[in-house]
This record gives sequence, C-alpha cells and structure tokens, in this order.
Amino acid sequence: VQLVESGGGLVQAGGSLSLSCAASGNTFGIHTMGWYRQGPGKERELVATISTRTDSTNYADSVKGRFTISRGNPKNILYLQMNSLKPEDTAVYYCNTVGLFGASWGQGTQVTVSS
Repeated sequence: VQLVESGGGLVQAGGSLSLSCAASGNTFGIHTMGWYRQGPGKERELVATISTRTDSTNYADSVKGRFTISRGNPKNILYLQMNSLKPEDTAVYYCNTVGLFGASWGQGTQVTVSS
C-alpha cells in the first residue's frame, strides 16, 4: 500500500487545516486507517483512527472535540480536519493503514502552529 499525504502548512493558533491521504496499491484487506504525529523531540503518537468496516472512530484525548477523521469517496481517501489548532499540535503528521498484509506509512506532512 502506498500512502501520500497532503495539506500541511503553517497556521496561527486557533486556525484550521485539513490533511488528506490517498491510499493506492493493494488496499484490499485494510481494516483501519489513521493519523499519527511526531512533534519535535517527541515520540510518534496516535491522533485518530477509523475503521474501514464500521467507520467507528477513535481519538487521542488531546485532540477530541477539535479534530475529525473521515473517509472520502472513494473510500481509499482519508481526511483529518483540524480546528482550534494549538502550538502543541505542531508536528509531522503521518497517514497509516493496517490490514491483512501489515501496516503502511506515508512520508509525512509538516503542520506548524504559531502562537
């Protein structure tokens, strides 16, 4: 599975950004799609995931109520709508899929939130 993210950039605190991830290749068997992030000097952490079978979602406590994960049409497109952004949201955001053939990662897209 190949994953290509887009939509990162620089935004002021309180602003919004939307990330996209396009999955291609052997997407059959993917059961979970998600977003992770890695801030400066920090470990990679989960942001949000969505089940491809039920569309049920899971969010990190730090982003609940501010971020929304969703899938587009076609269903191999993944989105992350980020509102009320904070400087601590600054990180490289990675798209991830998990399925029958293992896990895949995108190359990452930088999100920078200025105070």
